[in-house]
Amino acid sequence: MELFRITLTVYADKLYAPGFPGRWNLEGEEVIYTSSSRSLACLENMVHRKGHGNNSKYSTMVIYVPDTSFVTQVNLSDLPPDWNQGSDLGVCQSIGSEWFCKKDSLLLRVPSAVVPDEYNFVIHTRHPEFTEVSTINVLPFSFDKRLGY
Repeated sequence: MELFRITLTVYADKLYAPGFPGRWNLEGEEVIYTSSSRSLACLENMVHRKGHGNNSKYSTMVIYVPDTSFVTQVNLSDLPPDWNQGSDLGVCQSIGSEWFCKKDSLLLRVPSAVVPDEYNFVIHTRHPEFTEVSTINVLPFSFDKRLGY
């Protein structure tokens, strides 16, 4: 399976998880957020940059995950109606943290908060199968200027 992550080029040389809290993890839980497509990775990146502009160089990391890896799935029906609005991440972080602590799977498949009918994948860097995950390509990426970015 190929997953995608758009990041500043300076960080695209290795798979790295700083342990910062996010929608699906708590502080100290080292995960890598990826998307199922390049276009979704672009939208996710734009949302998180919130108008900081395009003053830097970006790259798309193409990440290989074995097709045999077990995936834990979060469905929209598992979430409250407003799960993707505002800054209250408690429900999502609770689900993600439980998944992280159990170590049952390498991947957590979650609905995108930007496009809920599409999916992001959270990679568990402390799972035993993480050693099989690799970056298979790093490609230059630039945001289309028409996006106002």
